[in-house]
Amino acid sequence: MYYIYFSFIFILSGLMFLECKRQSLPKWWAAIVFAAPVTTPYFIFKSGKGNRFILFLIFMVCFFIVTVGEIFIYSRMKATYKYDYLPPVTRQLIRYSEILKQTTQNLDNALIELEQQSKVQSNLDKLEQTIVFIGQLRQAMLDNQAAIKQMVEFVGSYRDFFTQKDLQWVYEIKKFYNNRIVIARFKSLENYLDNFETLLRFCYRNFDAITKSESTIHLKKYDEYYLRYRRAVDSHNRFNVKRIEFQNDFIKRYPETKAYLPAER
Repeated sequence: MYYIYFSFIFILSGLMFLECKRQSLPKWWAAIVFAAPVTTPYFIFKSGKGNRFILFLIFMVCFFIVTVGEIFIYSRMKATYKYDYLPPVTRQLIRYSEILKQTTQNLDNALIELEQQSKVQSNLDKLEQTIVFIGQLRQAMLDNQAAIKQMVEFVGSYRDFFTQKDLQWVYEIKKFYNNRIVIARFKSLENYLDNFETLLRFCYRNFDAITKSESTIHLKKYDEYYLRYRRAVDSHNRFNVKRIEFQNDFIKRYPETKAYLPAER
């Protein structure tokens, strides 16, 4: 704190001292300015020489810049060290929980984007974009699973600590992600993406043969891939409904866990 402020008042009081010496004014003005920089406008107008209004404006602009700079530095430092007073286990939990919340949000946003892309009429460019996006979504899933594993293992290792600190709800996060319904829903999502990507890649490689109905073999193969895709969609939807029902009930019992769980779409 006060890195900019002290530099500013040293320079300001130094300039005031030189000005007082040059105009034969009381040199103690510089000491007053050093102790209370806000008095500078008073001495500027009291000196009675030069363009006092311009000097006043220059002072106000510089003072405003210094104030804003100090507020910015303070807010950054406060954000950096806001958890220093907490025990190491709690600080680590906060870091892991923030990673889990962010990766969960990223995955939810990616699923929403995939839904939007799958509604667009197919063409080669859109097919390619969706195939690439599925790869990005898989990475979001991996990041989320890594964050879940990290959180679950950490909570499991310090269960007694969280219980003693009245943070039992933290342990419930582990119970949620270890639940068979949640695990089954995630596997159904993987199966859905696998079948969707297979269908998209087949359509991309054989776009003309399918759209122009030039080959019964390709059309038959398309029907086969599409049927698998539809089954995967239906299966995922069923598991997703079960997961949402379980999650809604879980949040009612443990409302503190809501921020760490997937969206309820």
